[in-house]
Amino acid sequence: MDTGSRLKLVRESYKLSQRELARRSGVTNATISLIEQNRVSPSVSSLKKLLEGIPMSLADFFTFDQPPREHQYVFRANEQPDLGRHGLRLLLIGASVPSRQMRLLREQYAPGASSGEEPIVHSEGEECGLVTRGTVELTVDGQISVLNAGDGYYFPTTLPHRFRNIGADEAEIISSNTPANF
Repeated sequence: MDTGSRLKLVRESYKLSQRELARRSGVTNATISLIEQNRVSPSVSSLKKLLEGIPMSLADFFTFDQPPREHQYVFRANEQPDLGRHGLRLLLIGASVPSRQMRLLREQYAPGASSGEEPIVHSEGEECGLVTRGTVELTVDGQISVLNAGDGYYFPTTLPHRFRNIGADEAEIISSNTPANF
């Protein structure tokens, strides 16, 4: 199911009008309408802002219409919802696990793709990761580092951070962060 259809399903399930969701989230009614019609693809931060108006985590959003499964320990490639956009795939592992304590992502960046123009900042938490393929430019609190396959990182997510593939081939990062609701 695409993001727009899923947003409409979730919004209607919570008995919210587009106008009410706009009021709660600070996103315009017109933007919500465009997203639901799949005429605009929201950034992860915009979608997160919308979901805060419900309230709901990104993981819950992407698993909303899936029945819960008890004792699932393996998550196949086709069971990892993609939270990314525009050359960036963010595959969430264990999305359907209730009360997850961490978020594990398989991040795939097309050449030139990034986590977004604006740095990411969270109110709490930590993030760590390992570059498994390609060359990634990581900026944390204004400090720029170039990471190659085998290089890792660990930082507080309260610091502004951004990722960008500066190589000619796809780059991949396996990352984890806490709390799980980002």
